[in-house]
Formats: sequence, C-alpha cells, structure tokens
Amino acid sequence: MRILLFLATNMAVLVLVSVVFNLLGFQGILAQNGVDLNLSALLVFCALFGFGGSLISLLLSKWMAKRSTGTQVIEQPRNSDEQWLIDTVSQLAKQAGIGMPDVGVFPSEASNAFATGWNRNDALVAVSAGLLQRFPRDEVRAVLAHEIGHVANGDMITLSLIQGVVNTFVMFLARIIGHTVDRVVFKTERGYGIGYYVVTIVTELFLGFLASMIVFWFSRWREYRADRAGADLTTNTHMINALQRLRQEQGLPQDLPGELTAFGISEQLKQGFGGLFRSHPPLEDRIAALKTTR
Repeated sequence: MRILLFLATNMAVLVLVSVVFNLLGFQGILAQNGVDLNLSALLVFCALFGFGGSLISLLLSKWMAKRSTGTQVIEQPRNSDEQWLIDTVSQLAKQAGIGMPDVGVFPSEASNAFATGWNRNDALVAVSAGLLQRFPRDEVRAVLAHEIGHVANGDMITLSLIQGVVNTFVMFLARIIGHTVDRVVFKTERGYGIGYYVVTIVTELFLGFLASMIVFWFSRWREYRADRAGADLTTNTHMINALQRLRQEQGLPQDLPGELTAFGISEQLKQGFGGLFRSHPPLEDRIAALKTTR
C-alpha cells in the first residue's frame, strides 16, 4: 500500500507538471524557437526510466549487498554468537511487527551494520564481525534494533522511490535544456547534433549532483527515526551507549561500499557544504536527539 500510494502521488505530480507546462504555453514558446519537443511524452519516458532503474536496484539490493560486502547469511547457527544473533533479531522483528529478516555477518573489523531489502517482510540485516566481537551484547542489540527500525519504517523502499523521483526530473530537465540549446544555439534543424548530447550529459551530471542533496537529506532524517525506533525496541540508554561507542571508533575505516553507506550506521566526516552530501547526521547530534526525547 505504501508503494502504491507513493507511486500514485508521484504520477499525479508528473501529470500536474505536464498540465502546467501546457497551460502556461511553455511548449508553444519552445516551438517558436525551433524546439519541437513533446513534453508529455518526454515526462512519461523519463518517469519510466527514472523509477525503473531505482526499483530494479531495490529488488536487487539484498543480492548486491551480500556480494559487495561478503555477507554470509546464517542458515544454521554454528556457535553461540550466531545463535544469539538469530534469536535477538527474531525477537526484535516480532516487536516491530515485521517478518523475520535474513541475518548475516560480514567480514570487517570495523564496527558497522546495515539493513536492506525490497520490503519489510523480506529484508536482510547484517553486522560486521568486528562489531559483534567488540560491542557488549546490549549495545549490539541496540544496533540491531536501529536496523530493524529502518526495515519497519520502510526506509529502503521510500529512499529508492525518492531516488526515482529525482532521477525522473533530472532526466526530464536535462533533455529539455539539451534539446533547447541544440535547436536555438547550434541551429540543428533535423534530429540531434553533438550539442544535444554534450549539453544533456553535462546538465544531467550537474543536476544529479544538486538533486542528490534531497536524497541525502531524507537519509539523514530517517537516521533519527531509526535511532528512536532502536531506543523504543531496547532502551534509550543502550541506544545512546551504542552510538557513543561508535563515536569512539569513528576514526576506523568502515568498509561499506558506497552504494550501502546510506543503509549503514557509520559516521562520515563532512563539514560545511559537504554536510549536505552526508548520508548520516553527526553522531553527536543523534545522541543529543535521543537525550532530549528520553
């Protein structure tokens, strides 16, 4: 239902944009300058590709996560740590009202964890071997609860859909700009000239860079929600202690591939303008938020 509602909303936005362009006569203005672009068809085309790529990535997320991190899913627990991990995730999943996720461990000495999956009842929750070995069990439980919170909140789905919206409008605007420059500046009368391709690619890269701030903003916001969920499923103290321990270890390399950093718990050292492109808020801010909502 969440996916259908979000897709319906975004389709409504796409239709609204198309109607507004026609009402304002934008397509007529472009035509007067030699631009014969069908904006409605272009919008549909970009939506199909924008959402298609994002949703395919979401459907492949578990497979990609396991391959890129070397995560070994626990089929049959081989020791007491793995048995405890399975039992803890099972208990937290029941508390959160979601299906039992696959549980895995990936080979890294850094303290990290991530959750991914295409829906809340078919997810993957994985922790690093280093976190499992060094953190007290109460704090490991809090980290797992944080990841379960991401799953229960539908963060992977929503983040992918937001990325689909961003993809759509980046592709749409880049092609309008490329088409306009090719017709008006380079005076191409038939087909597309080199100007279209160069301008479209450069514009798409630039707009994609700017638009990624929206995706990163959502990623940071959902971390606070996942922290709150982790505290509710365990205790505020255990969640705060886990974040403080992560803070102490934040100088260590985190070993998560770039495409998974938004689903992990690692801290990223970015300040100023660079802070707009970080997937996680500063750990100090997350700890402070938990303390104020205790």
